[in-house]
Amino acid sequence: MLGLADGTVATLVVLSVTLSFPCFLYGAWIVIDNDPVSWSVLVRHLSVVFTGLALTTIPLVGWMLPNLLEQFYGFSVLHAVIGLHAYAFLAFALTGIVRIFRAKWEHDLYHDYDEDLLLSEIGGDRMDHWRSRLRIGVAGYVVLWLVAYFTGLAQYLSKYGLPF
Repeated sequence: MLGLADGTVATLVVLSVTLSFPCFLYGAWIVIDNDPVSWSVLVRHLSVVFTGLALTTIPLVGWMLPNLLEQFYGFSVLHAVIGLHAYAFLAFALTGIVRIFRAKWEHDLYHDYDEDLLLSEIGGDRMDHWRSRLRIGVAGYVVLWLVAYFTGLAQYLSKYGLPF
């Protein structure tokens, strides 16, 4: 990658992925700390979370996947399988997010919040289902992301040692 040594690229990847976790935490805090979730809060939340996803996904697509077959053993296999499942949980969460977003958008709840209007009322009889999918998906992603991160870190340390 760009003529850099393998260990240098691996270090940059570890740093990038490590920096993504504070983005996820801060993105969660933005939503938890702001009630109601207005359009500006949602945009701020998504920009922070998408930054975290980019810091994880770009190294995945740009370096991890192309090198996977060269190192398909031990921690690499575990790391890849767990990471794949983390992204599956994220996709699962997105199916809920889309429905919740659509219901709130149709009722203009991002601009004109109505405290008396419950989310379960506007989304039909399936809204609790979609909210559960969101919660399960996000929790599953975070847990598996952490396991994938630590298995990847263990693999990095076993192959390259400490960078200093």
